[in-house]
Formats: sequence, structure tokens, C-alpha cells
Amino acid sequence: MATPASSLKTSLHLDGRDKTRFPVLSALSFSHFLNDMMQSLIVAIYPLLKSNFALSFTQIGLITLTYQITASLLQPLVGLYTDRHPKPYSLSVGMGFTFAGMLLLAIAPSFEAVLIAAALVGTGSSIFHPESSRIARMASGGKHGLAQSVFQVGGNAGASAGPLLAAWIIIPHGQRSLAWFSGAALLAMMVLFYVGTWYKHNRIAAHRKAQTLGAVLISRRTQLGSIAILLILIFSKYFYLSSLTSYYTFYLIAKFHLPVQSAQMYLFMFLFAVAVGTLVGGPVGDRIGRKYVIWGSILGVAPFTMLLPYADLFWTGVLTVIIGVVLASAFSAIVVFAQELIPGKVGMVSGLFFGFAFGMGGLGAAVLGKLADMTDIQFVYHVCAYLPLIGLLTVFLPDVERMKRQGVTAA
Repeated sequence: MATPASSLKTSLHLDGRDKTRFPVLSALSFSHFLNDMMQSLIVAIYPLLKSNFALSFTQIGLITLTYQITASLLQPLVGLYTDRHPKPYSLSVGMGFTFAGMLLLAIAPSFEAVLIAAALVGTGSSIFHPESSRIARMASGGKHGLAQSVFQVGGNAGASAGPLLAAWIIIPHGQRSLAWFSGAALLAMMVLFYVGTWYKHNRIAAHRKAQTLGAVLISRRTQLGSIAILLILIFSKYFYLSSLTSYYTFYLIAKFHLPVQSAQMYLFMFLFAVAVGTLVGGPVGDRIGRKYVIWGSILGVAPFTMLLPYADLFWTGVLTVIIGVVLASAFSAIVVFAQELIPGKVGMVSGLFFGFAFGMGGLGAAVLGKLADMTDIQFVYHVCAYLPLIGLLTVFLPDVERMKRQGVTAA
């Protein structure tokens, strides 16, 4: 069976730069799986770290803060730098930070060492996401939404796998078993080395092609206003997703008195639906237009979120699967839409949106947790039900694809 690396070796020698390069996209998606799986392990082992180092909840929050600062805030800066100074092998270097962080986390003798390890893993993530998103666009063959979806679904799968692997391997065998997962970082480094080689051979041609396709001029005012709207939409999407990814099992246990194992199965169904929605959203956006996907995804999910707090157990499961598919379809469309708003800044734009999404996910979990403590977990879902109505702001976004076809300049 061919590995992503071997398939990618072959693809380096193929002609036809306008074709969608699925070996490259598969390698990026596989690496994204490994990257986000290792990230999710940090959160999954919080109970173990709390026990090993007698940590307070404030110190647990500091680990999250350290990771979020490096994983979120650095991404736009990394993207901006690599837009100006392309680094074909930066992905392998970034994964090297993750490798070092995983090893240090396995042998960390103190809380301070845990913080350094979290910062290293976060730094690796900051380098990985904007550059991978750029290369996915290069390998898309014009199917930009499809490429982003294929890339993104690997991360979703990895984030879902992390807690399961922590429960099966790390919790029974202890903190030092984290060292086994550094092998995943090494594997990703090898795969990304070949991705970097493809990038090195194709980036000049891709840059020239991008220059010839950048005929649509959009005013700075329109660009900034549209980016602000897209970031607000990301806020609404990830705050709502946080209510499900972080507190769905507690909601099911409190409202329907489910055992933990049954509640986790419902959570798995929701996460699987998110992966399906991520994969579907990009290709649909390529076909019907990304603005319509954003409309349908953010605003279109509102009827289902409003029904959820009043549903019985059966319909709660059905509604959350629909919500997962519909809401997750937006992210690839939003990222590609933003990339087309600001041509030539793919890395900076990708880093901004991936970083902001991470930040909103973390902030949402904290804010909603505080709200649940002040009220109750069911009240959280009544409040969050209205977040998708923010999708009405989509009406103010320009129709970039129509402008491209007509050669219109935005005012």
C-alpha cells in the first residue's frame, strides 16, 4: 500500500500544474491529522498532569493560555512572514517544534517544563496551519474549496482521535507514554519534507499564475469590512461549536440522565457529523459559490439550534448531527473567501483565520463554562441558540466570484 510520502514522490514528476494534486492534499490532510491529534492530547491529559504535579485549576488554565497564545497569536505573523519570504521546508521545521514539545511533555519534571512543552507544541501549530493552507491552495487545481476541505478534515479527525488515544494509551501507562507520540511528529516531518519539495518546485509557477488571475481589484475599505464580518461569523460558529464539543455530554447527562458512556457516543456522532460537514462544504462552495455556503451554513443552522433545547433525546441526537454537518461546512468557504479578498496574502489570511478560530474556541469554552456555573448547563443552550442569527451579516459580503467573472472593481 502506498504511503502519503511515496505517493507524493511520484506526484513530483507529474505534469499538468492545473490538475488537482490529490497526493499533495492527502499528505497535508494526513499531517494535519497527526498535528491536531498531538495538540488534542495536551487537553486530554489535564487530569493526569493535575495529579502528577498537584496543579490548581488556575495552573491548568495557564497551560491552556500558554498553548493558545503560541498556537493562535503567532499564526498571522508566521503567515505574513512566509508570504514575503517563502520557506518550502518550514513545515518540517515547525513539526520539529512539536516533536520537541511532545518529548519534553513526556519527561517534564516540573510545571514550568510543562508550560515550555505546551509553548513548543503551540509554536509548531502556528507554523503548520498557514503554510499548509497556502500549499493546499497551490495544489487545488482551481478547486480551492475542495482543497481546503480535504486539508481541514484531517485536523478534525485528529482532534477527535486524541482523547480516545489518551484514554487507551496515556492514562493507563502514564505521562512518559507521551514519548511514543513523538513518533507521529517524526512521521509528519518526513511527509512534510516531500510536501516542501513539491512546494519548492511549483511555487514560482503558482505565483506567476496568481498574478495573472488577480484581475479583480477590491478596495481596502471593502477588504477590511469583509474580513471583519468573516471574523464575526467565525466567532458565532466557534462559540456555538464550543457549547457542543465542551459541554454536550454534561448537557445530555443533566437533561436526560444518560450514563457517561452513552453521552460520549452522542458526542462521537456529533464530531463525525462535523468531519462530514467540513469535507462537503468546500466542494459545494466551488460549485454554487462560497457566499451561498456561508449563508446556508451559519444562518441556515439557526432553526435547528433553536429547536435543540426543546427536543427529546431522539431528536436531540438528530438535530446535533444536522447542526454538525451544516455548521462545519462554513469554515473552508470562509477561509477561501478571505484568501480571494486579499490576493497574494494567503499565508497571512490563513494564519489569521485559523488562529482566530482556535482563540474563539478556547474563549468560548471558558465563557460558556462560567455561564453554566452561574446558571445551569441547559440555559447555555438556550442562549447559544441565537448565535447563528449573526449569519445575517453575510448579506454585506461582496460577491467576489461574480466580480471575478465580470472583472468588476469593488467600490
